[in-house]
Amino acid sequence: MRFGLKIGEHDLAIKLGKVEKFLAEGHKVKLVIVYRGREQAHRELGFKLADKVIAGFADRAIVEQQPLLAGRQLSFVLRGSGHTK
Repeated sequence: MRFGLKIGEHDLAIKLGKVEKFLAEGHKVKLVIVYRGREQAHRELGFKLADKVIAGFADRAIVEQQPLLAGRQLSFVLRGSGHTK
């Protein structure tokens, strides 16, 4: 699932709903936060967004790959914990 650093709350909720569906089906999900232009100067904002997403799935998913910055992308992988509904 790919999204930008300045994603709105509603748009983020929609995408995270889809992520939750994929996790419930037993899939791994790679989330990618893309930096554009001057956003590169504020890399910590991407890590804060990643931490917010991870905290939201704390009871339903396990972080398989910690957030990793590579060029203009911050990526991490979640997988279902097996305790889904």
